[in-house]
Amino acid sequence: MPSPTGDQFRLVLGAQEAVVTEVGAALRSYKIGGTPICWGFAEDEMPHGGQGQVLAPWPNRIASGRYVFGDTVGRAAIDEPAFDNAIHGLVRWMTFRPVALEPDVLRLETLLHPQPAYPFDLLLSVEYRLVADGCEVTTEARNLGDRPAPFGLGFHDYLDAGPGAVDGAELDVRARTRLLLDGRRLPVGEETVAGTPFAAISPHGSCRRPIGALRLDDCFGDLERDAEDIWHATFVRGGGPLDTIEVWADGSFSWAMVYSGDTLAPAARRRALAIEPMTCPPNAFRTGRDLIVLEPGATFRGRWGIRLPRLQR
Repeated sequence: MPSPTGDQFRLVLGAQEAVVTEVGAALRSYKIGGTPICWGFAEDEMPHGGQGQVLAPWPNRIASGRYVFGDTVGRAAIDEPAFDNAIHGLVRWMTFRPVALEPDVLRLETLLHPQPAYPFDLLLSVEYRLVADGCEVTTEARNLGDRPAPFGLGFHDYLDAGPGAVDGAELDVRARTRLLLDGRRLPVGEETVAGTPFAAISPHGSCRRPIGALRLDDCFGDLERDAEDIWHATFVRGGGPLDTIEVWADGSFSWAMVYSGDTLAPAARRRALAIEPMTCPPNAFRTGRDLIVLEPGATFRGRWGIRLPRLQR
């Protein structure tokens, strides 16, 4: 029987192995020497809870699935009916075609034709590349239409917590602010992380502490960046050489959503931590906050990745 996620593309570099799917260009599996780095899913399964999925042309949520952009009204399907939201864009269930494939590099692309949810023409390409210390992901989005188009992007990869739950792992996001979300998981304000329970995962130079029982389904902003305008989030799940994992993203990604999986099915809860680079916060198609506007013919380009600092040692 065919896989529900279509063709499977395997990348290999030394002990690293990644599998990317035709449906959604999802990172289905990423392992090093057989050790899972990402919490993935089987070839005969559909992804659960957004595992490895590309979130475009918007990440996270749009309230009631309705937005206005210029003289255009977008009407997206309500695929989070409990909260009356459209969630995580459109391409995660679309077919991507391979346009470049080498042993350690894969580039896939898909074309979004105008539809009620997104009445714009967009060409989206996603490249996965294995490098000496991890996996790099480069995304390009080009407006093929004759009018400006709104755009947002995110990725929903989970870091596997290993034999235990995320409770015993340590996390350092280095964020100064956190959005305040209402019962529908939509922003209603923001707060400084300092002085809150979330300061434990954003220590700014002090010792990291275990995540413990902290429930995370939160969007962090004002991320500390290095000289190359890149932010880093560090996840430490134990003392082994593959147990310190970094998620990094360039200046195009202004936000990091962190999710400990507490609302997943019982067997999946808190077994992995999602650190989701996002170009804009939830509900940006309605609020306009950090929304990318692609002029006709313009191209967005953004990079992020998963790095294992000790892999090269």
